[in-house]
Amino acid sequence: MYSFLKDLMELIVMIDTQIEMLCSLMQALYGYDAPVTKKPPGKTCNCLPKWCCCLCCCSRKNKKTKQKKTVKKSKQREASKQIHALENIEEGHSDSISQKSSEASQMKLEKKFGQSPVFVASTLLENGGGPRNAIPPSLLSEAIQVISCGYEDKTEWGKEVGWIYGSVTEDILTGFKMHCHGWRSVYCMPKQPAFKGSAPINLSDRLHQVLRWALGSVEIFLSRHCPIWYGYGGGMKWLERFSYINSVVYPWTSIPLLVYCTLPAICLLTGKFIVPEISNYAGVVFMALFISIAVTGILEMQWGGVGIDDWWRNEQFWVIGGVSSHLFALFQGLLKVLAGFSTSFTVTSKAADDGEFSELYLFKWTSLLIPPTTLLIINVVGVVVGVSDAINNGYDSWGPLFGRLFFALWVIIHLYPFLKGLLGKEDRMPTIILVWSILLASILTLMWVRINPFVSKDGPVLEICGLNCDD
Repeated sequence: MYSFLKDLMELIVMIDTQIEMLCSLMQALYGYDAPVTKKPPGKTCNCLPKWCCCLCCCSRKNKKTKQKKTVKKSKQREASKQIHALENIEEGHSDSISQKSSEASQMKLEKKFGQSPVFVASTLLENGGGPRNAIPPSLLSEAIQVISCGYEDKTEWGKEVGWIYGSVTEDILTGFKMHCHGWRSVYCMPKQPAFKGSAPINLSDRLHQVLRWALGSVEIFLSRHCPIWYGYGGGMKWLERFSYINSVVYPWTSIPLLVYCTLPAICLLTGKFIVPEISNYAGVVFMALFISIAVTGILEMQWGGVGIDDWWRNEQFWVIGGVSSHLFALFQGLLKVLAGFSTSFTVTSKAADDGEFSELYLFKWTSLLIPPTTLLIINVVGVVVGVSDAINNGYDSWGPLFGRLFFALWVIIHLYPFLKGLLGKEDRMPTIILVWSILLASILTLMWVRINPFVSKDGPVLEICGLNCDD
């Protein structure tokens, strides 16, 4: 038993030395600001008139004299403070003063390194490590306490070393803080992958992973570390700031995306169009915007070395995750930050070998599947209703129908992989998903018919209609 504890303690000491090395490196990364490069000397004023040079030189001299005066005043204040401190020391008792100073230093060390006395004592040693007369079980309990997640709370050590917490996606927050201190990142993409990892292969697990990422972005957006208003003056480039803003704002796009995916079905069901008839100029502007988005996607594919199939799958899953995971993350983040309701999450299961691919077609119930299925059912029903209405009304109604069908089919094409994933290997949709989606689609349709925003609430004017109320 003693040999086992001895081996365990040697392992803990080895891990402790590695952690100390890592902590020193991490402290050098974002515990301090990045080294500022010396700027080249500014332009001289040889090309300016002499009176301008005199004004410039006078202003510089005035600034230097002001800086010297402030430095002298600060030094005088520090000297006066030290003199007062020496006077107080001479007046007091040496024993009480030494006791208070030791208590103050102990409190200062605990505030900096935490409440572990063994860990605080190890910081006072020259080469680190634990005390020699310590018992292995006590060292083990202290090591467990120090490596716990809550040990570094409200300590200077926790702020300078380790990850920056306060969000589910602490990697984004840590990188943002490092860049705010002036550090730069280098994009490295070797031919042979430097790191390989496994991803969730089940639809429900994948949506939960996207939900966790989006929830972390909402938490950062609603915190004081939001890139919109935090970290100015630290040397961060504007493109970097825009990238971080995009990484915390994207869950909010789920609201307009949900509206966009719902309106085409409503237009087909009601026979109306949300926007009025557009002119040729507006049509050209819309096509130019659509082409610019397509060109941006092509440039992204060329830069990232991604094929068109992978790019299109990414676009499809962006719509699926936007109307499900991003929308849920938005409401959960608002409840967590504003109302204080904590949301728990589980780490998504990932396939590590070929034996776990059996979960590919395994259905796992989650409420994230309801909104995409509802939108899919509404748009399919809208297409059927619109086509049948055009067949009944004749050829003239086919012209306005094409615009509505284009948007509805565009939504269906984006949600088609979701339907294919729901059907799975057995070619059937789960009953609970189908029931909830049909129920929600029926409720939304009845509410729209009841509200009917396209009809005036005052009703038509009878005189305009040709009816005489006096007769």
